[in-house]
Amino acid sequence: MKTTLAQFDHFISDKTIAVIGAGISNRPLIRWLYPRNNDITVFDMMRNDDERLLKIQRDFNNDGIDLHWSTGERYLDQLEGFDLIFRTPRMRTDLPQLVRERNRGAVVTSEIALFMELCPAPLYGITGSDGKTTTTTLISLILQEAGYSVHTGGNIGTPLLDRIERIHPTDRVVLELSSFQLMDSLPVVNHAVITNIIPNHLDFHLDYAEYIDAKKNIFRSQGVLDTLTLNANDEVSSSFIGEACGRTRFFNSKDAGNDATAWRDSGMLYLKRSPKSTPEAIIAEKDVLLPGSFNLDNLMAAAVTTADDVPLDAVRTIAQTFRGVAHRMELIREHKGIRWYNSSVDSSPSRTMKTLAAFRERDERPVLIAGGQDKDSDYTGLGAAIASTTTNIILTGQNADLIENIILQEAYLVDVNPEDLTLLRVDNYEQAVEKALALAVSGGSVLLSPAGTSYDKFHHFEERGEYFRRLVHAL
Repeated sequence: MKTTLAQFDHFISDKTIAVIGAGISNRPLIRWLYPRNNDITVFDMMRNDDERLLKIQRDFNNDGIDLHWSTGERYLDQLEGFDLIFRTPRMRTDLPQLVRERNRGAVVTSEIALFMELCPAPLYGITGSDGKTTTTTLISLILQEAGYSVHTGGNIGTPLLDRIERIHPTDRVVLELSSFQLMDSLPVVNHAVITNIIPNHLDFHLDYAEYIDAKKNIFRSQGVLDTLTLNANDEVSSSFIGEACGRTRFFNSKDAGNDATAWRDSGMLYLKRSPKSTPEAIIAEKDVLLPGSFNLDNLMAAAVTTADDVPLDAVRTIAQTFRGVAHRMELIREHKGIRWYNSSVDSSPSRTMKTLAAFRERDERPVLIAGGQDKDSDYTGLGAAIASTTTNIILTGQNADLIENIILQEAYLVDVNPEDLTLLRVDNYEQAVEKALALAVSGGSVLLSPAGTSYDKFHHFEERGEYFRRLVHAL
C-alpha cells in the first residue's frame, strides 16, 4: 500500500532517526529529512579525523544542518533506542544491531525503499545480474522519446527521494534495483524487469538462494494489472512464471507467457503485444547502434516492458541513436589509431565474458586489461573467452592469479597454446596503460574489463573507470 507524503510527515514529526552511512545516497536523504525532523544521528565507520568525513560534516554545518554523529570502528555501539533507522544499501539486514532494534520496535528501512513507498507515479523497476543499467537507461530514453516526464534513479546513482515533491502521477519513474536494495523491501513496482540471474555478490549474500530470493522481491507486491518481464533464455528467472500476481512478459521468446513477447529472427527484432496480436518488426539488428547480442537482449526487454506506453517509433529512434552508458564498453578516445574502451562496470567474470563476446562479434581483438577484487565468483569459461578473443592480456589487482590460472587451464579448449599468449602482470593502472600502448597497433584497440570489483583499489567502479579515462586522455 502506498503512503502519501502528508502521512509520512505526520508519522516522522516526533521520531528519533538514525541514518547509517553518510554516502552518496544517504546525504540527500539527510538533507530531505532534516526540515521534517532534526533529531537525526548519522552512523559511519569513517574515523573522526578522516578528511572525507570532515568535509561532509563541514558541508552540512555550512547549510545549517546540525547532526549527531557516531563514527569510527565501533560506530554502531550507539545504535539503540531509535524509532526509525535507515540502513545503507550494502548492509546486511540480519546485522545483530539491526535485528535487536527491529525486535524492540524500530522501523528499519532505506532511502530507496521509502522513495518507492511514497512515489506517486507509475514505477518501472529493473533488476538482474547483468544489463540492469543499460536496460534502465533504454527504458528511460524510450519513455522520454514518447513524451513522458521521466525520473531515473536507484542503483544507477541518482537518489530521487529529495525530488519526491516534483514527481507527478502522470510522470514515469524508472529505477535500477540491486539485490542489496531489494533484500528488505517489497515495493509496488508496476512494471518489473529481471534481465537474468547468475551467481553474483556471493561475498555479501549467505548463498545463491538468498541472492535469488532478494531479486524476487521486485514482483512480490504486484497487482493484477502490473507486468513482469522475464528472459526466456535465462533458466533461473524464466522459472518465475506463475509466481507473480500480474501479467508475465518475455523476451527471447516468440510464444511464451500470457502477454507481450519479443524475439530475434533472421536479423530482425520483433514484438508481439499479446498472444493473439500480429507480430510487429521493431528494427533490423544491424541498425542497432550498441554492439553485442546482450545489448539486443536489453533492447528487447525495454521494448516489451514499455509496450503499453509507447509507439514502436520511440523504440526505433533510441535503438538507432543510443551510444551506451559510461563505463560500459565506453569508447573513451582514439589515440594514434588505437581505440580505448572503458568497461569498468564488468565487476564479475560473466560481465567480462559478455563484453568479450561483443568484441568477437565485430571481429575486434583488443589488448585486454583485467583484474580487480574477487567476490567469490565462478571463473569457469573466462579463460576460454579471453584466449579466443585476444593474445595480449595485462593483469593487475587482487584476483589476477585467479584470472591467469583460468586462462592457462582453458586456453586449450579453444585451440590456443598458452605459450602463444602475451600475459603480463603490473602493479597499477599507470603501468597497465603504458604496457597496453606498447602492445596495441594502429587500427586496434585496448579494453579495460576487470572481471572483479573495484574495492581492492577504488571506492566503486565509476571511480575506477574515471581514473582509467584520465590516464587515457593524458596520453
